[in-house]
Amino acid sequence: MARVVGDTNEPPNEQAVASIYTSMRTEINQIYSKITELEMEVSEHSLVINAIKPLDPSRRCYRMIGGVLVERTIKEVLPAVQRNKEGLEEVIARLTEALEKKKNEISEFEAKYKIRIRRVDDEMKDENFKKEGNAQGVLVGSAGADAHPV
Repeated sequence: MARVVGDTNEPPNEQAVASIYTSMRTEINQIYSKITELEMEVSEHSLVINAIKPLDPSRRCYRMIGGVLVERTIKEVLPAVQRNKEGLEEVIARLTEALEKKKNEISEFEAKYKIRIRRVDDEMKDENFKKEGNAQGVLVGSAGADAHPV
């Protein structure tokens, strides 16, 4: 039986490989962004917890729920904020695992298609090397500076 072209998961050409690689890199960057965003939220939750923990539990406080500011007591709000913080930490842990899987996938993809990334530092070194190769090495002094005829 004849094998149909496109039957495998192999990309047909270099452009397809580059496109897949770019989308994988984009996905990794999105995961990094989400992790950073959630870490900032955890930090904010920690600040709130540390600010209200030493206060009297019967004291009034305000909490934003779905865009609506509601009045509650610290006794009611503190456990909810702590639960939210723990939930965010769990999501960060799952995203970190997903990030590691994606990094492994992209490493395998790079190895399979022999992809090497040219870093900006390497480009700068190459440019500097080319510039140095073209340099004349001539020093020019001022017009009136101790000129001695030979």
